[in-house]
Amino acid sequence: MKYIDQAELTGKRALIRVDFNVPLNADFEVTDDRRIREAIPTIQHVLNKGGSAVLMSHLGRPKSGPEDKFSLRHTIPTLQSYLNTQVLFAGDCIGEEAYALSSKLQPGQVLLLENLRFYKEETKGDREFAQKLARHGDLYVNDAFGTAHRAHASTTICAEFFEEKYAGFLLKKEIENANKVLNSSERPVCAIMGGAKVSDKILIIENLLERVDYLLIGGGMAYTFLRAKGHEVGKSLLEADKIPVAASLLKKAAQKGVKLFTPVDSVVSDTFGEGGTIRVVRNEDMPADMMGLDIGPRTFELYYDAILASRIILWNGPMGVFEMESFAKGTLAVAQAVVEATQKGAFSLIGGGDSAAAIKKAGLEEQVSYVSTGGGALLEYLEGKTLPGIAALG
Repeated sequence: MKYIDQAELTGKRALIRVDFNVPLNADFEVTDDRRIREAIPTIQHVLNKGGSAVLMSHLGRPKSGPEDKFSLRHTIPTLQSYLNTQVLFAGDCIGEEAYALSSKLQPGQVLLLENLRFYKEETKGDREFAQKLARHGDLYVNDAFGTAHRAHASTTICAEFFEEKYAGFLLKKEIENANKVLNSSERPVCAIMGGAKVSDKILIIENLLERVDYLLIGGGMAYTFLRAKGHEVGKSLLEADKIPVAASLLKKAAQKGVKLFTPVDSVVSDTFGEGGTIRVVRNEDMPADMMGLDIGPRTFELYYDAILASRIILWNGPMGVFEMESFAKGTLAVAQAVVEATQKGAFSLIGGGDSAAAIKKAGLEEQVSYVSTGGGALLEYLEGKTLPGIAALG
């Protein structure tokens, strides 16, 4: 795979797949610009080396064609503020207006195409649509790690129409940081796995059991593991059909000498919400009419010691329902422990999605080693899968 700094860019149009799938508020202003910010080095490199940039992305999940609330034009003020240059906009990603703009681009100019997902052909990986997109560039760059696990027209098929294809700097950075977890010679390695469902994390846990020393389980998925250990879990989230899988993962961890921690206590409530009766209980004393919604303080003490002892830390998934203040303490405490370990010299990788949201909510995203821009893509990469968007650049 070649990287963009290996390209001859003078006088060429670089068609760059970026990930501008960012949140917007009611006034259509970008509320978290990290994905745009992270794309700037690649775009700026193209411009500095005498090229022009045609940017393509999706935004949200439009159901049936163009909708203004999903228009990428809303990202232009943010993009222009980082590039310090005017960004041209095509109100379509294919069609005569778009081609007229891209064909006349001069070195140093930037064109943003309208939302790719206004066409259903994008997610279907349609070859004809991909070929139409390819007309916008002389070379192809993928810098959208967050969509690299999708075999969509712009992320995978489009690359087939170019002799010159490159990975951008963000894609490079994401791969390098994920590989620090997968291929590190430093020990101990600690993986913190949270979130709602065991089923979402089976493959990554299986792969990580070959590489980690500590595996800390939290979130709703913990109760399936606890049930596999013989505990009653009350009304807690439970994937009954995954109890045998959890049991086999516990057994495999023991065989490999991996210390797999499950919560010893929980913050429980009789309702899923802020208004219920809330208690902290030992997990062997889980009330039949209550549900676990966060790890308890004794659990955090155990997890803290493992985190602080580690040299490499991966965190993917919250410890509880962190969106609700009553059940956010475990997730916040883990975030602070990861920061403390990082300050003492550990490398910390925060998986995208809810983990990235949690570390941002805690105001700590600048105090860990790296926060991934890709949730599902990072998970699949850590599972050992080949990502279509990366394979297409080979």
